[in-house]
Amino acid sequence: MSSKTSKKLLSRQRRKARVRRNITGSSARPRLSVFRSSKHIYAQVIDDSRQHTLATASTLDDEIIQAGGTKVDEARLVGMLLARRCTEASVTEVVFDRNGYPYNSGRVKALAEGAREGGLKF
Repeated sequence: MSSKTSKKLLSRQRRKARVRRNITGSSARPRLSVFRSSKHIYAQVIDDSRQHTLATASTLDDEIIQAGGTKVDEARLVGMLLARRCTEASVTEVVFDRNGYPYNSGRVKALAEGAREGGLKF
């Protein structure tokens, strides 16, 4: 691992810890956590008080694989799929945990917009 990569990873981990001090998921408003790798994006809705995952979605789901498209398009579809699964689990409001990733553009923002389009409230 190069020093630039490790510095970038360390910075993200610091941001993640700083954000997680203030964000916790409850039964009323669970936490929507996002993980982004170079190829895929994963999202899960977690009730931290019970340590229970309520819903998950990723680009590895069959519905997303069949749809295809760019990574940003797939991220938006993951958000919409997650929102649909949350409504099935009777969750309408969540707290968004971007996991230290930048929010202003790209796949994390697309996932959040897709979740909002699907009916989740942040």
